Amino acid sequence: MFEIKTLLILIPGLPLLACLLTAFLGAKVLRRRSHWPTVLAIVASFVCSLFLLSAVHRLQAEQSPGAVGIEQVYTLWSWVDFSDAYQLGKEGSRAFSIEIALRADPLTAIMLTMVTCVSSLVAIYSIGYMHDDRGYWRFFTYVSLFVFSMTMLVSASNFLLLYVFWEAVGFCSYILIGFWYEKPTAAAAGKKAFLVTRCGDFGFALGVFLIWTTYGTLNFHDVNADGAPAAAGEQAAVEGVLGQSRLARPPAEGYIGGPVGIAIVLCLLAGACGKSAQFPLHVWLPDAMEGPTPVSALIHAATMVTAGVYMFTRVTPLLVAAPDGAAVVAIVGSFTALLAALIALTQNDLKRIMAYSTISQLGYMFLGVGVSTLAGITAGMFHLFTHAFFKALLFLASGSVMHAMGGVIDITRFGGLRRVMPWTCRTFLFGALALCGVFPFAGFWSKDAILASAHEAEHGWMLFGGTVPLYDVLYYLGLFTAFLTAIYTFRAFFKTFYGATEIPQEAGHHAHESPRTMIVPLQMLALAALVVGAVEYGDAFGSFLSHTPSLAYAPLHPPEHTAESGAHAQAMALST
Repeated sequence: MFEIKTLLILIPGLPLLACLLTAFLGAKVLRRRSHWPTVLAIVASFVCSLFLLSAVHRLQAEQSPGAVGIEQVYTLWSWVDFSDAYQLGKEGSRAFSIEIALRADPLTAIMLTMVTCVSSLVAIYSIGYMHDDRGYWRFFTYVSLFVFSMTMLVSASNFLLLYVFWEAVGFCSYILIGFWYEKPTAAAAGKKAFLVTRCGDFGFALGVFLIWTTYGTLNFHDVNADGAPAAAGEQAAVEGVLGQSRLARPPAEGYIGGPVGIAIVLCLLAGACGKSAQFPLHVWLPDAMEGPTPVSALIHAATMVTAGVYMFTRVTPLLVAAPDGAAVVAIVGSFTALLAALIALTQNDLKRIMAYSTISQLGYMFLGVGVSTLAGITAGMFHLFTHAFFKALLFLASGSVMHAMGGVIDITRFGGLRRVMPWTCRTFLFGALALCGVFPFAGFWSKDAILASAHEAEHGWMLFGGTVPLYDVLYYLGLFTAFLTAIYTFRAFFKTFYGATEIPQEAGHHAHESPRTMIVPLQMLALAALVVGAVEYGDAFGSFLSHTPSLAYAPLHPPEHTAESGAHAQAMALST
């Protein structure tokens, strides 16, 4: 129906248009109708994302012979072009050119679909949640800008544009977390999020500089002599870092390992730790609960915190070239998952429990991508996909409780709410079962796939005198973390919805179920938490994602490797 290029422009363009309309007309003209531009734009972006997903799927049948994966890159205009940006002595000079280029491949299509779907439901939920707020139009302006920034982040086809929108989502998180700026704790939380993530982003910027000086370009794709993206099999004037020419060459010729390769991975890890709240830069995310609950769902489930996992999936060949760097990614992820789960056991604030749960689940995703095998990376991405739905559900259900309890969110001050809020109780239960990985809910399929990939890993360091592989240790840590996840999740569920009915004084005599604009998104997310795991039926998700050029990279598909069929079943049984 639409060309791929048109879809790639429309998906971020519609939220940007909604942002501008609401910013200029919201205060005086739209007022209590300020949600309409945002909701319509994000829903339309979701529909366009579905068309893009279908179009990329059709490209599989038309894949060029010899092409490494599926990709379509479109240059909109040239942003920066310096012919002699970097002098190389006798070897001449290196040009520095940056194009505003958008790409369509399976990874982009999956991320865009997930981001716009969850954002649509959060925007609809916000109509009921924010209906009495005097900053109503401002809220929807910020949400539109946030969705625009995140969709551009996953559509960009060079590292500098990725970095620009990496910073843009950080700025949007700052203004959304501190949305109620009159409240000192909210203003402080916004500043904390901004400053902590900036620490990681400094490392990310160093990584971008190092990539350019090492590979001579910041483009993901190959570029021919006239500056246009090079097609598969076409002689490229400049090989992209993740371009067809480099991916098709032998690994030792295409990518730099050793100290330089490890330094690139660790610099990128610093940025990912900031955005995705991994140790030691995880401290901002629990305080982000000071923003409106829809903001928490948006940041924690579908957008900003997943940027680090997306970025590492995109640069998989760099991880393969530096296995020691990849091992550090896996260690950081496993330790963060365990640490956050232990902290969640001690919390009484319902939203903070969910916040630490997010940090823990992101740790699982980092473990998956740190394994740096195709099974691990696709499992990490599948967990990112399923987690977006059930974690958005848990945050929005927590917001429903907070809305009914007069702003109280301390689980020691209310109880027995299943009698007052039956739909919130049922939907929260679906989210809790998915988070804990109970069959047949979505988390059961994705989390256990990560554990299985770690158990199957044949590389990595040897520990305890060279007798135990690193990834086996991380596998058992992951299983123990799954056990803790079940404890803190159902502690929160039972203390909130079971026991004697107890309503805090702040709720008065008005405690009741939330309005339909809040309940319908909860019901839709609960259904997704139950059935979205079926996307992986017959390895459909992994098979589609593996056509991304970075994941079609030859070293990820060693012909002699055969997965142990019992590893996944063992992980499922032990984790359950």
